[in-house]
Amino acid sequence: MYRLPSGVATQGVVALVGAALLALIAVWWSLPGSSPQSARDFEECVEQVEAKSPSNDERAALMTSCSTRFAGRRKPGGGYTYYDFMQERNFDIAGPNPTAEERKEIDRAYMGFLDAQRREAMSAEFAKRQNEQLRADLESARQPVGPPIILTPKSVPLPVKRPADRSKSAHCEDGSLTCSWAKFSAAVKNAFASSSGTKP
Repeated sequence: MYRLPSGVATQGVVALVGAALLALIAVWWSLPGSSPQSARDFEECVEQVEAKSPSNDERAALMTSCSTRFAGRRKPGGGYTYYDFMQERNFDIAGPNPTAEERKEIDRAYMGFLDAQRREAMSAEFAKRQNEQLRADLESARQPVGPPIILTPKSVPLPVKRPADRSKSAHCEDGSLTCSWAKFSAAVKNAFASSSGTKP
């Protein structure tokens, strides 16, 4: 292997490292949204983007960069708030980004949120099954039962025939002998009954 004198090698390495650092600084300054005066929060980042007045495409990229760098948003009274879209709710945080402890609290709240969602889903499923069972019961109640069951006793008492009252024959023809005889006997009965009631 070829060796350079020690002084020359050290100067070459220093020059190479210096050139590389200058190139990195130049690239860093040329990147959008990465100025030496770094924004402290989302709102300040947006103000810097607006001050540059970039084109629409560049503006969208810069706004996305601001949103990526800062999760929290300023509250009107001071402090910051973080919106968790998974839970659809806001959390108060100390700075423009949640701390590790705040992230843990948000994660715990999310676990509770998922548990509540699971319980709600189970309750809805149970209510759905109960509703389906009730409908099935109502449908079976509406179904025709079939012919009625006739219960017959083993020993049936025979109906007792009463002698027909011939004086009150309902289907008597005026010209028949039985009808005339029934009328005559009724008149005689009535006559005796009325004469017995008038004697002292």
